[in-house]
Amino acid sequence: MNFKKMIISGLLGVSVLVGSVGISYGNNAAYTVASGDTFWIISQKQNVSIEKLMEANNANENTILYVGKEIVIPTNENTSNIHTVGPRDTYWIISQKYNVDIYALMSANNATEKTVLNVGDQISIPSDEKKTEVYIVDSGDTFWIISQKKNVSIGELMKVNNADEKTMLYVGQEIMIPQNSSSTNNTNSTDPYITYNTYKVQSGDDFWKISIKFGISYQELLKANNMNETTMLNIGDTLKIPVHHVPIKYTPSHRYGEYLDWWTEAQYVVPVGAEFKVEDFYTGKTFMAKRTTGSNHADVEALTKNDTNIMKEVWGGNLTWDRRPVIIYYNGRKLAASVSGMPHAGNDYGPGGEYTSWRSGDYGAGYNFDWVKNNGMDGHFDIHFANSTRHNDGEIDEKHQANVKIAAGVK
Repeated sequence: MNFKKMIISGLLGVSVLVGSVGISYGNNAAYTVASGDTFWIISQKQNVSIEKLMEANNANENTILYVGKEIVIPTNENTSNIHTVGPRDTYWIISQKYNVDIYALMSANNATEKTVLNVGDQISIPSDEKKTEVYIVDSGDTFWIISQKKNVSIGELMKVNNADEKTMLYVGQEIMIPQNSSSTNNTNSTDPYITYNTYKVQSGDDFWKISIKFGISYQELLKANNMNETTMLNIGDTLKIPVHHVPIKYTPSHRYGEYLDWWTEAQYVVPVGAEFKVEDFYTGKTFMAKRTTGSNHADVEALTKNDTNIMKEVWGGNLTWDRRPVIIYYNGRKLAASVSGMPHAGNDYGPGGEYTSWRSGDYGAGYNFDWVKNNGMDGHFDIHFANSTRHNDGEIDEKHQANVKIAAGVK
C-alpha cells in the first residue's frame, strides 16, 4: 500500500466506513465518526497508528467514511499509555520506568530539554514495539562501542539483548540491534545539561527536605529560586527544581566504570538516598551501601551487618582509611570511584541527624552522621569520584583520584 497516497485519500475523504465492511469489536473500542474526521485525524485523536486503525477496520486508501457510523479503535496494541507526572518525575525517570527511549518520549510529547513538567501533568508513553537486526560481535566490541557503531541508544541495545553491566560479549556472538531506537547523536556530546521542573511546597517542607527529596544540594535549590537561608516558605509556593541529565560516557571495556566529574555529574547520578552495589576493583567482592549525605564527596553507610563484614574481608580483616578503587553499580550504570573503609563521625546507637555524646573516629560529641542502623558500623565511610575533595580542607586527595582513574581505565 502506498502510505502517502493513503494519507492524502484519508484527508480528502468525508467520514466513516461503508456498510459492507464487517466490524468485530472483541477487545477493541468503538468510535463514532464526527464531521471532518479522517483515518489520520482519528488515529491522532485516539493515539493509535493509522496502519493498525485501518487494518482493524479492513480499510484501504479507497475506503469512504460516513458521519455517525462506528469504527473499531484497536486497544490491545500498546501504542501509547498515559502517565500522570509525580513529584520527582523527569523525562529521564519516566523513560526508565516505561523502558522507552527518552528522545522518543520527548518527541511524543513535543518536549525539549527546556520543557517543564508539573505534578499532575499527563504525558503520552510511546509504543515500545521494536524492530531489530542481527549484529555479529567483533574483536574489541563492547555494548558501548556497538551502540556508537550502530548509532543506537546503549540502554535500548542492552534491553533488547536482556543484558546488564555483568553481561559478557564474545567474538562471533549474535546480538540484536534495535532499528527504531533514537540516535545517540541526539545529545551531540557527553556534556551534562540541566532542565527544570516545578514543585509546590507542602506542609512540613523546608529547603533541606526538598533538596534531599529531589537529589540536589541545599545551596543549588536556593540559587535556582533566587532565595537564601532566611527565605520563608509557605504552603503552595512554587519552586523551580533543577534536573541534571548526565549522558552515559565511554569506557575502555566492560571491566571499567564511567569517569564522572563529582561536581557536575556523579553527585546527581548517585544522589543522597541512593542504594547501590560497590565492587572492589581488585578482588571482585561486592557489598551494598547507601549514600546518606556528603557534599564534597559521597558519605556512605553499609546497608547490613553482612555488607560490613564483606567490607572487612576486602580491607584484610579490619576497616581502615586505606583507599581502594571500586566500581559503583546504580540505575544500570557503572561508575569509577575510590573508597576509604574507615567508618567515622557517627554512633549506630543514637538517632541519625541529632546530637550524640560520642562519635566514632575520635570525632567527639556532635551531629550524628549515622542513619542506617544495626549494620555493625558507627558512622559513614567515604566514596570519592573524579575531582571530589576532602571535607576537612576542601582539597583534592591525590590517592583517591589515582584510584578513580584506575577504576575508569584512564591514564
